[in-house]
Parts: sequence; C-alpha cells; structure tokens
Amino acid sequence: MDIRFQAGGPSQWKADVVLSFVFEGENAETACSALAERAPWLGIAPAWRDFRGHKGELVMFYGPQAMEVSRVLGVGLGKADKSDLTAFRHAVGSALRRCREYDLETVGIDGASLARTAEKLGVGFDALVREAVLSAFLGLYRYERWMSKKSEHADPRRLSLMLEGEYVEDAVRAAARMAEAEAAGLMLARDVVNDPANVMTPSVFAEKAQSVASKYGMTFRVLGPSELAAEGMNAYLAVARGSSEEPRMAVVEYVPKGAEGREPVVFVGKGLCFDSGGISLKPAKGMEDMKGDMSGAAAVLGVMEALGRLAPSLAPKRPVVGVMAMAENMPGGHATRPGDIVVAKNGKSVEIVNTDAEGRLVLADALCWAQEQYRPFRLVDIATLTGACAVALGLGAAGLFSVSEELGAALHEAGTTLGERNWRLPLWTSTSLEALKSPCADMVNSGPREGGAINAAVFLQQFVGEGIAWAHIDMAAADTADNPINAKGATGFGVRTLLSAVWEKEKTLLQ
Repeated sequence: MDIRFQAGGPSQWKADVVLSFVFEGENAETACSALAERAPWLGIAPAWRDFRGHKGELVMFYGPQAMEVSRVLGVGLGKADKSDLTAFRHAVGSALRRCREYDLETVGIDGASLARTAEKLGVGFDALVREAVLSAFLGLYRYERWMSKKSEHADPRRLSLMLEGEYVEDAVRAAARMAEAEAAGLMLARDVVNDPANVMTPSVFAEKAQSVASKYGMTFRVLGPSELAAEGMNAYLAVARGSSEEPRMAVVEYVPKGAEGREPVVFVGKGLCFDSGGISLKPAKGMEDMKGDMSGAAAVLGVMEALGRLAPSLAPKRPVVGVMAMAENMPGGHATRPGDIVVAKNGKSVEIVNTDAEGRLVLADALCWAQEQYRPFRLVDIATLTGACAVALGLGAAGLFSVSEELGAALHEAGTTLGERNWRLPLWTSTSLEALKSPCADMVNSGPREGGAINAAVFLQQFVGEGIAWAHIDMAAADTADNPINAKGATGFGVRTLLSAVWEKEKTLLQ
C-alpha cells in the first residue's frame, strides 16, 4: 500500500472512501466540517441518524456516485474523555479492514478530523499521523502463506493523508515515513514468527538475517556449532544438543555514516525456533505455539529492517548491532539432561536443573559474546523468557528490568507510549542469587516458582559486566494477540521499543 499526501484543502481531496473520526455525541458539522466542503451531501446523509460514534462503531455514508468523494466511513472513538491511543489504533485497523472487505482501492484520511482527534487525545498531529499510518498497515496484515485458498479481497493500494494546508510539513512526512519503516519491521517479525518450525529453522532464520543485511549494505556474520564452541559458548550449545537442527547465531551490524568508532547500541534476541522443553518436556497442550519462542530474535531482525528503510536520511549517531541467537530445544539421545553442568563463556558454571529454562542459557553466552566483541553503549536483550512474567503482568505486557535508570526509564516510556506496554520489575539480586544457589556449581539455571521472572533476570545479570547500561525485556506474555491491528498470531512486539533505544535523544516518542 502506497502512502500519499493530498494538500491544498478539501477542493483537492479525492478517494474511493475517506475516513473521518467521530467521538460520541458529535454530528457531521462538528466531526467532519472540512470534509463536508468536498462532500456537501454528508450532513444530510440518513445514516447519521443511527451513528452514535461509539468505540468500535463503523458506519459507511454514501453520496452521489459521480462526486470525487462519494463515500465516507465514520470511525467511532467513543467518549472523548475516555478514548486513548489504543482505541485509536484499533479504530484505524478496523476501518482499513472494512475498506478491504468492500474492495476499495484508494482510502483517504480526513486530516482536519485527525488534527481534532490529536488535540482531544493530547498528542501532536504528526505523532497521530504516525500512529494512523502504522495502524493501517498492521490492520491489513495477514498470514496466508499456507492457505490453499487465499482471501478474495485485495488490500487497498493507496492511503492518502488529506491536508488543509497548501504544503505538507516535513514533520508530517517524517512521521509517515517512520510508520512505514516500523510497519515493515513489525510485519517481517510477524512473518518469521508465524512461519512453522519445520520451515523457520535456525539456519533459515540466519539466511533471512543475511538477506536483510545484504539489502541495506549492513555487515553480516554467522556463528555455527564450531564457531560457538571455539568461543566457549557451552551454555548455548547445551540447549541445541538434542536437535538435528544446528544452532546459528546471526549478527547484523549497521554503521551509519559518521558513526564509525563509536560504542554501539547492541540488541540480543532469544531465538528458540522451537522449544519442546527438552528432557524437561512441556505439556502437549499449547506446545504448537512454541514455534514463537524466537520472537525476541524476530523483534531484533525487525529493528534492523526498519533502520534499513529509514537510512540514510534518518540514522542514529551510533552503530547498531543485532545479535540473534537461534537454536532448537529438543529431547534426544544427545540432549542435555537435568543435573548436567556446563561452563558458560564467562567461566561461570551452571547446573542445569530444568532443561526448559533454556532461553537464559542461550542469552547468557550471547550477552557475553556481544560485550566482548563490541563494548556496548547500550545493551538490551529481549526474550519470551518466563511464564512467571505472564502471571505477574497479564497478557499483552512485558516485564522490564534494567541496571540503568536512564535506559530503563526510556524503554518504559517508549513501550508505554508506542503501544508495547511494559512494566518495570526489580532486580533483587541478593534474594535471587540465594534462590539460584547450587551445591555443585556456581548457580542453577532455574530457581523456585516464586519470583520466577526476577530470578531469570538476575541469572542473566551475572553475565553482564560492571558499568554496562543493560536492560532485559521479558515479553513472554506479549508475543501473540488477536485484535484489530493484529491478525491472530505473532505481534512483532518489541520492534518499536527497541527502535526507540537507538536514538540518543528519543526521536520516536509521541509528544
């Protein structure tokens, strides 16, 4: 879908359908005052008698077919004092899906209505442009790769932002471009997570990462079993030992012009392409969803895709490195057993008491490797790590841990504002280290059920050097969803939050 702008006021507006946003209790004159100049029939359209502007309500208004604007889709946002950005995003996603159902090719957004909505929601106009464009793309996303019968309805081919002014401001263009880049990253992340584990193997994921790097002129490298062994990454290898699929650690490095030699922002993503639990086998119910245990790595790849789309006109001042640690956790004759001891890359010994606590083993070695190679300015790992985090925070939210107050606060604000909700949780080191004690090694890989998410984060902290600005995002409860901007399946959660961390001054937050 192409993004276009129609400036010059209502006399220049043209589309198969125009979206106009309506709060409860508003009439056509209030909600669509500028649009009514182009569609004078709107104020007397009979459907207004039944349209209330309720949250989630969509009503199509029809005018004379010969007019340049003969359809207006009223998009209800509910009560103005109760509405929020989540409701707005869902409204846009639902509206674009409705337009697709009607096979409409060109869709416009009433800019005057959008500006009024931005004011009522307390955000800037360009910021709401960004959310509208992104939500349009996400609402239309669908995963039909394996369907023998595809949907008969094609996506709209054009989305136009209709503006009252003579020119399109640079901030508005930049907002739309940011949304397009974010959408590309999110949809790539969704695709690779939605792919089944017999297709999206560690080696295939590495090839996907190489393709992204090649497309945008980024540096790529991959570490297979022999390279991982040479690096002393025994905790990582222990996880992959039971699978016939070899592990791969894919690394994409983006160095914008002028950023050479500066300490980079480094992201490390957990990439378990399938997690059976290993010898500590998971229950059968829901195990099919474990193809999504690589959602953290998918989010990192999505960030690299978004950065490639934004370059070179919008680029961070530091290099950005994406480390994607891919493996499969399977039972088998060579699988790691409960009670086995491995020595991680930093020399710490780990007694593996639960082979289903595997993500932290992969991340531990990947974090050590990333610090040794890059001396990060910021280091953020993201993973579907613990069910305990889902119990603590509920579905759709991530747990956020950080040793850096500045980084933790920035990630919390970004996620909260950009629709990737997270909540900061503590690193109670003394308590968790006591819970992780082993009688025969430096630590065990899994503590008691109580405080499970904190214990996992503190475990990872043991593999982060002093003075490193590090954060850990446990997204176990946020990797799947089913809502108006998320076709049932993978969410791409984390792409927007991580992308916010590449800017030294937050350019991506809504203001």
